[in-house]
Amino acid sequence: MSDPSRAERASSFGSRAAAYAEHRPGYPREAIEWGLSGATGTPRRVLDLGAGTGKLTLGLAELGLAVTAVEPDPEMRAELGRVVPSATSLAGRAERIPLPDADVDAVFVGQAFHWFDVPAAVTEIARVLRPGGVLVPMWNYEDESVPWVAKFTELGREGARRPASTEDLRQVEHPEFEPFESDSFHHVQRRTAESLLETIATYSMVIVSAPEESSALLTRLSAFLAANPATASGEFDLPLVTWALRARRH
Repeated sequence: MSDPSRAERASSFGSRAAAYAEHRPGYPREAIEWGLSGATGTPRRVLDLGAGTGKLTLGLAELGLAVTAVEPDPEMRAELGRVVPSATSLAGRAERIPLPDADVDAVFVGQAFHWFDVPAAVTEIARVLRPGGVLVPMWNYEDESVPWVAKFTELGREGARRPASTEDLRQVEHPEFEPFESDSFHHVQRRTAESLLETIATYSMVIVSAPEESSALLTRLSAFLAANPATASGEFDLPLVTWALRARRH
């Protein structure tokens, strides 16, 4: 595939906002609770930063938390408002968060931390997070410990592999935060071949690539799913793993 700019990829999701909302997976409750448990005291007010269409916002709201969701893309925010009307939805970026100092007990980031200007964003996150609060970036990936899933992601490596190394991001250091801890959580998403391909079509590299390149990728993946016994007919469970980091603010 061609090599579009990082900025182009980061701003591409709005054009596929409805499909993103419909087909991207949510986050397991145990991963969210693990993140919250890193805070001192009981978190009640939380920020979902780079919230997209509200995949993580919904999981936070279902725990009874007061959730503010900050997202720069208006089309993504529109989907978020539809999916999680109880959340406060604000336009903003990680590097300039529209909240007062020490306003929240936890900051969650689902599938977006690698798009941030990390040093500037972590400084801004520290500003809005109370002392003892926790920063929790997390990512959903296909579970490549399952052989057919590993083959599928290898076949689609230009569009379907993880966007950043979690281990690299774990090395992020900031004077306002303790070192990052990490954990992983296995879960599944009920899929069909068609809905899985719709998910792949929401990946930034697929969105911004030339139509013939994206079409060729999706054709290859479709042929694999049709020939693979686990995915060839009807619904199946797609094995997923959520990788989560957490760091407590000093």
